[in-house]
Amino acid sequence: MIKEFKAFIMRGNVLDMAVGVILGAALKSIVDSLTKNLINPIISLFIGQVDLSGIALTIPGTKAVFRIGNFLNDVINFLIIAFVVFLIVKGFNKLREMGKKTDAEEAVEAVETKEAIYLKEIRDLLANKEN
Repeated sequence: MIKEFKAFIMRGNVLDMAVGVILGAALKSIVDSLTKNLINPIISLFIGQVDLSGIALTIPGTKAVFRIGNFLNDVINFLIIAFVVFLIVKGFNKLREMGKKTDAEEAVEAVETKEAIYLKEIRDLLANKEN
């Protein structure tokens, strides 16, 4: 059972996922700081309030409070994280595409290989003829 667990842990997908989770946690703190220290002050120019978490809607006569500001902060954080992940995935996909050969390129390489074989055979025949 320990060998199976070790094999499972050492698979590429599990390691990739672990790295992704760690980087995601680090990215969250950066995005939280970006939202709190850069985006919220810009929004405050329009609404007059730096801390969006203070925006709330209270229903008169009840204790129900809708914390709209907290929700807005979470939406902003989500959008930033989603955009950063999109950029990362787009970059990796572009790198992957650059590494792949097209069918046409592979066909050209195959033709070149056949040509090289024929040329070597001709060279060898000519060399044997001269000797």
